[in-house]
Amino acid sequence: MRSQLHDVRVIAERSARRTLRQPAVVIVPLVFPLILMIVNSSGLRSATKLPGFPTDSFIAFFLPFSFIQGALFAAMTAGTDLARDIDTGFLNRLALTPLRGTGLIAGQLGGAMAQAFLQSIVYLCAGFALGVHFASGVAGPIVLILLALTIGAAWASIGILIALRTGSGEAVQSMFPLFFFFLIISSMNMPRNLIDVEWFRIAATANPVSYLIEGMRSLVIEGWNPQALALGFGIAIAGIAIAVTLASFALQQRMART
Repeated sequence: MRSQLHDVRVIAERSARRTLRQPAVVIVPLVFPLILMIVNSSGLRSATKLPGFPTDSFIAFFLPFSFIQGALFAAMTAGTDLARDIDTGFLNRLALTPLRGTGLIAGQLGGAMAQAFLQSIVYLCAGFALGVHFASGVAGPIVLILLALTIGAAWASIGILIALRTGSGEAVQSMFPLFFFFLIISSMNMPRNLIDVEWFRIAATANPVSYLIEGMRSLVIEGWNPQALALGFGIAIAGIAIAVTLASFALQQRMART
């Protein structure tokens, strides 16, 4: 067990170092969500005047989306790096070591979590600098980061699954528009009960991403909402369980072919 944990730590450290050595991979996920938050907050500020809008600060309303988008970037990085390892034969060399497949997946997740944690700290500091106050008090930011890391692990698990299924970094990156579509068709810009377009409201209600955003948002503008937090953590954990299970089978099949 101790040896396995050591191997997972080594893989996670390698993944984190490789990410930090690529400035574009680090800077873009940090800057782009913040730019999008500022632009949307400026253009949609008047939405806070709608009857029933939960807050008078659109920045506070939109801040959780930055965490979700940052987690998506971390997932793309994790999947692309693993696909590169497959392409270069590094995965085949790992197969000759005692490292188990679950250890490899856990190590890759660890690297993605390190990136997601760094991004979460930056987004949180940006929110405080822009005047965001947490209705959930001092413990709110801590729980927000925990939820962001759980969501990041869920996204990263999906990225790892795609990499193992396809062995192609281009295939992983090509999924970004589809994932971003799920972000757009959610309650990122407007509470679901205030969406007038019926098909959009139905799509946002059926979209699991809406509940991830709303779980984080509740900590900022509502306080402690057990239902929203349970849905947020529950959906993220379910995503991790399903994606990691499928990734384990995909890894076994890939190693059997090689």
